[in-house]
Amino acid sequence: MTMNFHRFLPATAPLSLRQRIRAPLGALIGITLTALVGLVAVRQGLPLPAIIAPMGASAVLLFAVPASPLAQPWSVVGGNGISAIVGVIAASLIPEPALAAGVAVSLAIAAMTACRCLHPPGGAVALTAVAGGVAIRDLGFGFVLWPVLGNSLLLLAVALLFHRLTKGTYPHRLQPALKRHETDDPAAAARIGFTSTDLDEVLKDYDQFLDIDRGDLETILRRTELRSYRRRAIHVACDSIMSRDVVAVAPDTPLKEAHELMRRHHFRALPVTNEQAEVVGIVTQSDFLYKPRWVAGRPRIGIIQRLSLAFAGTSAPNDTVKDIMTTPVRTVRPETPVADAIILFAEGGLHDLPVVRDGNKLTGIISQSDALVAMLEDRRPAEASTSHRPTEPT
Repeated sequence: MTMNFHRFLPATAPLSLRQRIRAPLGALIGITLTALVGLVAVRQGLPLPAIIAPMGASAVLLFAVPASPLAQPWSVVGGNGISAIVGVIAASLIPEPALAAGVAVSLAIAAMTACRCLHPPGGAVALTAVAGGVAIRDLGFGFVLWPVLGNSLLLLAVALLFHRLTKGTYPHRLQPALKRHETDDPAAAARIGFTSTDLDEVLKDYDQFLDIDRGDLETILRRTELRSYRRRAIHVACDSIMSRDVVAVAPDTPLKEAHELMRRHHFRALPVTNEQAEVVGIVTQSDFLYKPRWVAGRPRIGIIQRLSLAFAGTSAPNDTVKDIMTTPVRTVRPETPVADAIILFAEGGLHDLPVVRDGNKLTGIISQSDALVAMLEDRRPAEASTSHRPTEPT
């Protein structure tokens, strides 16, 4: 009889090699720097210890699962700080160590939950306040400030810097809402499958803490629905439906000229290409509406957009397309299935996608209308086969 050990392994999402390397590297840097600064602080007169063991658990969350609600800044600082306060109070009021330990961890969980800063290492912090020995108990409420808050803030600062330098996303940002038009109508992707109310009802019935942001969960489920459509769709490539006679503009094209092109051709967007026909951006109706200000019927770069460009480190604005274009721009390849383009339209609120060949050179453009026609064509073979299916004898 053979035992299947896979039954004992949790089902986890696949991770790239890059992410598998980033997490341990971040923990190495974070804990090392926190400990070194802690040692310097102790030499300057702060009491021992320089670093406490629960910081190791905090590092796992900060660097391995930075998208978790348990790893966000308020969870780290608030969870550890509140748990330290609870642990010190329990240690001072309850003489029996075993009971004090249980009460400290229990009340720490309750307090963190109430303050919306649940952080698993907080339980270890509360337990340390009770069982950390005479040196820890003698610190009293000083234990909250150092080492707990001191260590937590140092580790958090390193995590913020590390994720920024390695192109990570931390603190975790809520998933952007699906594109809407300031009306009561839901976005296109939200009109298929389940509704947000359905998800809220299921989560209420589930009645358990989930280590994932609710917005992330909804986004994952909606993307799963769209990927399911792609799997069922008949393969039609973008090059079979794209527009090939594309009107593009250069980055130095005056805003007024670009706007006149869009008005004359009734375009919603214009690809922006350099001298090598490489796509470097896209300028849309929304770019013209919100980024320049209009003076005597001419678009001009306003003070807000000028400040935005200055902070981005770009060249001085001169009322040309490069001052308002969207970059980087989402593109597709000629061989990209139309189903993939539909997913980009639905998830990103896009209306037009440049089609590029090798070297990011512009070869065409696909619009939502093009994708809609292709999707309708997808249905014809299925409907035809259904209509010609022989009828079962009665």
